[in-house]
Amino acid sequence: MTKKNILSGVIGLIVGCLFMGILIYNIMPNLMIIEDESKYGFEESVEKFKEAVKKHGWKLPKVHDLQKTMAKFEKNVNKVQVFEICHPDHAYKILSRDAERVVTSLMPCRVSIYERSDKKVYVSRMNSGLMGKMMSGIIPEVMSDASRESEEIIDAIIE
Repeated sequence: MTKKNILSGVIGLIVGCLFMGILIYNIMPNLMIIEDESKYGFEESVEKFKEAVKKHGWKLPKVHDLQKTMAKFEKNVNKVQVFEICHPDHAYKILSRDAERVVTSLMPCRVSIYERSDKKVYVSRMNSGLMGKMMSGIIPEVMSDASRESEEIIDAIIE
């Protein structure tokens, strides 16, 4: 091989890595958070979501009403509630193992239902299935199962 061929190869590799880095940097935020429009108004979306959580055997340990919280600080924002949902069987698989506890900062699963200025209602959540694929141990399996099941719950309100 000549020096020219080696140099061309190295430059191609560097340009390719830069291109992929820029591509990943621009695409990742859209992959990590999923947002869908609800087919209902805010209150009905909240109620149907809560019903679906219960129907699928999940628990709803906490609901954060961020509109009310912000009002306490004299800040006016549109309706937004964040739901912490949990399935004890999935949580146990993580919590019962020392090495897997690293992901407890992502627990329980969070789903947000909010209203935009145009009065349309949206549902957002982390793409836990994709996030789990980047982990090791039992985490990918648990996060994949939790993601699939939580999407079934969310299907009750999205278009």
